[in-house]
Amino acid sequence: MMLPIALTFGAGCALLNIWLGWRCAQVRIRGKVLHGDGGDPLLARRMRAHANFIEYTPITLLLLLLVELAWGESPWLWGAGAIYLLARIAHAFGMDADKPTPARGGGIMATWLVTIGLALAALYAAYAHGSSTPAPAALSAQV
Repeated sequence: MMLPIALTFGAGCALLNIWLGWRCAQVRIRGKVLHGDGGDPLLARRMRAHANFIEYTPITLLLLLLVELAWGESPWLWGAGAIYLLARIAHAFGMDADKPTPARGGGIMATWLVTIGLALAALYAAYAHGSSTPAPAALSAQV
């Protein structure tokens, strides 16, 4: 069973997670900060951007996977995954500033909208067909 959308965006999020950690490490190394933020406001903001990514990504990826299992590959799911990744990148750059930025605000708003959209799609998939729901598209394609 292939799940190209979940696999692609799972990999993308894993790489984005490493990038966010690397951005923190750059500031840690430069400031010789071993633990915590060492009082460095940029490091604190980058750590928070990384933590925020970790807070939102598991549920969003899980919803993406479940909707793909229920409906199969879909252009709108590809779009949702792409918007999510771009939103998290924008949010990370926006968090570098010490004041609100369009990148930060837009990143979190897009994150919320994608997550809400996926949650609604999951609910629709679960309840739209009543009790006689056919096998998920990804499972019915198996021989």
